[in-house]
Amino acid sequence: MSELPKNSVCLWYDGTAEEAFRFYAATFPDTRLDRVYHAPGDYPDGHVGDVLFVQGTIVGLPAVGLNGGSRFPQSEAFSFQVITEDQAETDRYWNAVVGNGGQESQCGWCKDKWGVSWQITPRVLMDVHWKAEPAAAKRAFDAMLAMKKIDVAAIEAALKG
Repeated sequence: MSELPKNSVCLWYDGTAEEAFRFYAATFPDTRLDRVYHAPGDYPDGHVGDVLFVQGTIVGLPAVGLNGGSRFPQSEAFSFQVITEDQAETDRYWNAVVGNGGQESQCGWCKDKWGVSWQITPRVLMDVHWKAEPAAAKRAFDAMLAMKKIDVAAIEAALKG
C-alpha cells in the first residue's frame, strides 16, 4: 500500500468523497483511487465505519477527499485545469463532468456534481498567451469570453482573423 505523500490537494466532501474519486478515476487520465479510510469512531458528521477520507491521484496530483460534512462547500477559488489536445478530448471531459450532474460555467469552466470546479482547456487556448501576436491573442481571448465549453475551431478562426 502506498503511503500518503508529503503534500496533497485535500478536497472537502459531504459524505461523497469515494463516489467522486471513483468518477474522476473513470473519467480522467492519470487518475486513481488508491485507498479508502474508514472512521475508527464516531465524529461530528459520521459514524464508526463510515468512509472518513480517500486517497488517490487526480490528473497526476496527489489528492485526498475528506468527508467533512456540509460546513465548507467547494468554490471556484480552487479548480483543476485539464489541458486537452483537440475538440474530441475537450468534449469528452466536458460532457462527462456536465453530463454527470455538473453544470456549465464560462470560458471553459464547469463544476462537477460535488461542486469541484474544472477548467477544460484546449492547448490551443493556452498557446494563444505564449505564442500569438497581441492582436490575434486579443481576438482569441474575446472569442473565449463568449463561450461556455471552448470551441477549438472558433479559437483557431479568431487567431487567423
